[in-house]
Amino acid sequence: MSEEKINDYPNITECENISDENTEGAKKVKRSFREAFFKFCPLACVVFFALGIISFAVHMIAVASPDFADFITKYVASGVRFTLAKLTGWIPFSLAEMIIIILPLILVALIVIGIKVVRSNKKYAYSRYICTLLSIIVTFYSLFVFTLGTGYQGRTLYEKLGVEKPKYEDSSDLLALCEYLRDNAKECAKDITFNELTGSVMPYSRDELNDLLNDACIKAAEKYDFISPLRSNFKHVILSHYMTYTHISGVYTYYTGESNINTNFPDYTLPYTAAHEMAHQRGIAPENEANFVAYLICMESDDNYIRYSAYLNLLEYVQSTLYKADKSAYSAFSFTLGEEIYLEFRAYNAFFDEYRQNVVANVSQAVNDTYLKAQGQSAGTISYSLVVGLAIAYLDY
Repeated sequence: MSEEKINDYPNITECENISDENTEGAKKVKRSFREAFFKFCPLACVVFFALGIISFAVHMIAVASPDFADFITKYVASGVRFTLAKLTGWIPFSLAEMIIIILPLILVALIVIGIKVVRSNKKYAYSRYICTLLSIIVTFYSLFVFTLGTGYQGRTLYEKLGVEKPKYEDSSDLLALCEYLRDNAKECAKDITFNELTGSVMPYSRDELNDLLNDACIKAAEKYDFISPLRSNFKHVILSHYMTYTHISGVYTYYTGESNINTNFPDYTLPYTAAHEMAHQRGIAPENEANFVAYLICMESDDNYIRYSAYLNLLEYVQSTLYKADKSAYSAFSFTLGEEIYLEFRAYNAFFDEYRQNVVANVSQAVNDTYLKAQGQSAGTISYSLVVGLAIAYLDY
């Protein structure tokens, strides 16, 4: 190549300068884009959106793989539930209830803020507001996935207990189970005080019930590896009377980690209901499984009234199923309940008459039914009674 041709090309130093200028220019473009993007969407929102993407991926994998779902529920979600329970456990009232009570005020505040944002005409203000709202929704979804969401997708409790799902071919198993639960409830009732109008009387305070159930939960966690070990008290719902119109006796709020109990219901329902919500708090998501785990938790207690509550509440589910299967067998069995249990059920029916039929209950039922079906429980609210199958398969009656 001739010298003249060589001189047509820039020297090495010039190439390096051009390269440096291009690199610096690219950096400026990236920096300006990043600055503009974070003005449009705050960094905190981006973090929550990223968490939402991860949560969605985990959720989808859990749907496809029960083993993966169980792994997340046991080793990841348990830590989130534990942390939330400890963060809110020191509060003497239900934080979830307070949030629901002031929810109308929160919605009004959001609307007012939104109107101010629109009227301000400030650059990026509207987009930042929308991103903030979306990030809140995404955060609630992420909390759901990493507390209860994967629990709906894991192996069934039949598999975890190592038993097969029974087939209802006749009512003999149902009747035998009814007799087993009745006999044990009668035995417990010998040491329980009864009021003719209100039924059995719980012999201790709610705080004492909390301690007793926490002890039972720890024992159950040692016996069953699918129950997370945790000591955390349930919360009394202040508006329990009004909550009764929804026919909801308790609820676990995943976003606060609290087990909330409607204490307006008769005493004999409280230990079992509390154990049910505490089962949710310890990773048991499906309702029928939480019902049976509540029974297993109560059976780990040395307290007579807690065991009585479990026997009687489970008996109600089995009796209802027996009624559908064989009305004559149900009718004959009802005459064998004994004075105390008959009094308990009569007092409950008298109590519930005020709340039995109302619009709020219908709406609540429809919402709960939709939620359960969305989590893969095709039976909806009927899944609550599927606890009977677990009882038949597992209990030695």
